[in-house]
Amino acid sequence: MTFNKVFYGLWVLLFALFAFWQFNDPDPEIWVSIYAVAIIFCLLGFRGIFPKIPLTVVFAACVIGAALFWQGDVSSWVSQEVEQHNLSMKTDFMEESRESFGLIIIALVMLPGVIKAWKKKS
Repeated sequence: MTFNKVFYGLWVLLFALFAFWQFNDPDPEIWVSIYAVAIIFCLLGFRGIFPKIPLTVVFAACVIGAALFWQGDVSSWVSQEVEQHNLSMKTDFMEESRESFGLIIIALVMLPGVIKAWKKKS
């Protein structure tokens, strides 16, 4: 089994889990859809398919979205998460921090595919 199959196969499962957890979110239609798109591109990566423009657009959208949601104080968010001892959302700050972090994860998972897509000779 190749690295692509293991890497993208694992992320298909993780993004499916992330999407499942979004059903109790205040805006599940947005976040389940975002994770579904990540799943689709991971399934393509699993098959060795890296569509240059769509993959680049998804990567860029995640980076831009993460920057827009970013609250700037990660230590405050982490300390709030640790202090509450559960995963319930207590503040808008926590929700936006989690959403930003999710977009960063998607972007990082998409990055190897973007690099492969742009290195591949047309």
